[in-house]
Amino acid sequence: MMLLQHYPVKPAQMAMSYMFALIFAMDIIVSGFRFGVDGLSMNYYIMNCPFAEGIIRNTVNRALQSDPTLAAGLVRMHFHDCFVEGCDGSVLIDSSKGNKAEKDSPANLSLRGYEIIDQAKEEIEQQCPGVVSCADILAMAARDAVFFAGGPVYDIPKGRKDGRRSKIEDTINLPPPTLNSSELMRMFGQRGFTAQEMVALSGAHTLGVARCSSFKHRLSNFDATNDVDPTLDTKFAKTLSKTCSAGDNAEQAFDSTRNSFDNDYFYALQRENGVLFSDQTLFASARTRGIVNGYAMNQAMFFLDFQQAMVKMSMLDVKEGSKGEVRDNCRLIN
Repeated sequence: MMLLQHYPVKPAQMAMSYMFALIFAMDIIVSGFRFGVDGLSMNYYIMNCPFAEGIIRNTVNRALQSDPTLAAGLVRMHFHDCFVEGCDGSVLIDSSKGNKAEKDSPANLSLRGYEIIDQAKEEIEQQCPGVVSCADILAMAARDAVFFAGGPVYDIPKGRKDGRRSKIEDTINLPPPTLNSSELMRMFGQRGFTAQEMVALSGAHTLGVARCSSFKHRLSNFDATNDVDPTLDTKFAKTLSKTCSAGDNAEQAFDSTRNSFDNDYFYALQRENGVLFSDQTLFASARTRGIVNGYAMNQAMFFLDFQQAMVKMSMLDVKEGSKGEVRDNCRLIN
């Protein structure tokens, strides 16, 4: 059995992460917090597929040991799944002759990590066929990727069913990188998130990269009065321009530690080094600047808020019972 690798997790980070998880668990007990979705529970598979979580964790660890950049891919895939039709694994479905699926939307073409979900599903099906949903596998894989990259450890309730719908037109519900802070708060607010939770979830950009096509509009003819986005540091604008000289698919890391889950993303925003307009607007706006400053100053607070927001996000529009299914193959509706 593969042992959990601590790289790049530092011992102090690990201890702190476990402390946050304990605090969060105690908060659930003391407050009587309920998941708001009947049938979901932390121990959903304890009797009918007890090794499911271990299989998923080992599959994620093996993949990320080989390619640490996939941590960002799994977290982003989970977000893109939940914000379209809820957390139902719809982003995993392949297009068919009569249906263009979510994954073929321009917003999803750069998603990575499908093969990790496929591998975990294949191994789980050998142990307990027809039990564990693809939606749950994706949610747990994203959770394990955060921890592998040095972020907080947290648990999520299980029991989601897989959706039977995946249509490219539904991806209009994904927030584009051109939204300002007010627009982001409104879009997240429609799904029940506070401004603080929105900024915490944006902190997932501490992992990964953005393609030039998503930020090049900030570098020329930005608006009627500015050629370059005025919220962008002049020196960093030159860095982004150099990146884009290699074409629309050229990649720019969100912060200086692209494979480590930390609060460096918020430091970057303070330096006006946010890659996307939707990143830098969080610092440019007075309504969210204080939250950014707080997370830049206190990584522990960011970790705690992030894990709570991720648990909340993982329960968006969850499907249960006859409203969903457990797919035999994550890429195909049964």
